[in-house]
Amino acid sequence: MKKVIVTFFFALLAIAGFAQDAKKDRRIVEDATDAKAAFLDDDPEMENFFNSSYGYIILPNVGKGGFGIGGAAGNGVAYQGGENIGFAKMTQITIGFQAGGQAYSEVVFFEDQEAFERFKNSKVEMSAQVSAVAAAEGASLNAKYVEGVAVFTLAKGGLMYEASVGGQQFKFRDK
Repeated sequence: MKKVIVTFFFALLAIAGFAQDAKKDRRIVEDATDAKAAFLDDDPEMENFFNSSYGYIILPNVGKGGFGIGGAAGNGVAYQGGENIGFAKMTQITIGFQAGGQAYSEVVFFEDQEAFERFKNSKVEMSAQVSAVAAAEGASLNAKYVEGVAVFTLAKGGLMYEASVGGQQFKFRDK
């Protein structure tokens, strides 16, 4: 009887954990939808990237901070053909002159299947300071893919002074 009670207790904990993960995933999807609308409000021409890319990820809430050594992290949603196919996690580490904190949204477009598969296999790493384009009206008109990837950011708040080097790394998780 004791084994049954213990097993039942752990099963309840597992179910509660799955329910919490599902709630968190729903919130990330809602935030990603809002972030996409904000990107399109700032630059309606970005719709061309959303429609023509092989796939993309939207990271609606990225937090970044540093003083000498910095970091950033955010969770997002991966889309292929406009459909949610999974989730993405981004981490970033930077070293150099930097001070402050910032919140922003980021969208990463993948030009073709090869670039998207690199992301899904966690093989996309890049320097965000070099490759990201600040979203603003018309910014997407001149943006180009670099090695099959185009990145846009949209500041949400905070202030960050930065002259640093580092890179972002992405992890993919199926839906």
